[in-house]
Amino acid sequence: MDTTQLGRTNLIVTRSSFGVLPLQRVDFETARTILRRAVEAGINFFDTASGYSDSEEKIGYSLSDLRDRIFIATKCSGAANRRDVIEKIEQSLRRMKTDHVDILQLHNPSTLPDPDDPDSTYAGLLEARERGLTRFIGITNHSRETARTAVESGLYDTLQFPLSAISAHEDFELADLCAERSVGFIAMKALCGGLLNNARLAFAGLRDRRHVVPIWGIQKLEELEEFVALEADPPALTDDLREELRAAQAELSGDFCRACGYCLPCPSDIPIPMAARIGLLVHRMPSERFREPEWQERLATVENCIECGVCATRCPYGLDTPELLKRQRAKYLEWLDASA
Repeated sequence: MDTTQLGRTNLIVTRSSFGVLPLQRVDFETARTILRRAVEAGINFFDTASGYSDSEEKIGYSLSDLRDRIFIATKCSGAANRRDVIEKIEQSLRRMKTDHVDILQLHNPSTLPDPDDPDSTYAGLLEARERGLTRFIGITNHSRETARTAVESGLYDTLQFPLSAISAHEDFELADLCAERSVGFIAMKALCGGLLNNARLAFAGLRDRRHVVPIWGIQKLEELEEFVALEADPPALTDDLREELRAAQAELSGDFCRACGYCLPCPSDIPIPMAARIGLLVHRMPSERFREPEWQERLATVENCIECGVCATRCPYGLDTPELLKRQRAKYLEWLDASA
């Protein structure tokens, strides 16, 4: 496994690292098999969050005896002040059966905390570091403006931000700014929320930036093995891959849902992250399941939208979510009719 130093930290992490969020969807034994295989294959950096249901417990169950071989990053989800941060990290450490994490991150705050406020969440990060509960501190975000301000502040050791092979030029500039400021850049959604369905392309499209550490969201053993194989023989960005990249960029340019989930919950129980992308997903994923009555019923809930606009106010990308739901619903119905 190729490695790189994560910004100004002294953490030498694998350039292909592990996003643990998807493992909340599998049982404990399956999670254990996948996580231990990842360590066996050489992956040493695992990212999770207190808000990812039981993913922290699965790390503790699976890897506590291998703690000296891995680095762990977590996030204090929903923290509003210094005390919240401390309470959440203490809970996280109990769940993961460890006495510290390597990186503690603020989880997608809409505004940056005041570093001079002794009761702010930033003060909580500092206290956690002073007490040895974390070695380094970071922040995650979906807002390019907020992320850039955080990097320029010099207050954070790492930034976690969406970046994939088809990301906008400005997002790559943000990653390069992190390199200039010695801030570790952790790339979430390196598969563009599942819309980039060619792992080889996704891998090659980020490989030329050594300072970028993708945390691949892995749920199945075969997905892990695919990235292990790509690490063993890293693909070059060939002309064929460049052409596929241009096609994906053209298709996914403009308004599309990244499936971050911050729009939820929906008062009409619409599965927004899926429904707002369904017209794209049926052409970019194995699509047979989307013809099943269960899925048709779930996606029909779009018709129950009351256009309250709450989802749009929560969207970090400023999308007109109700309008996007209507467009994607129409594309889905067209696909159903054409494939009947």
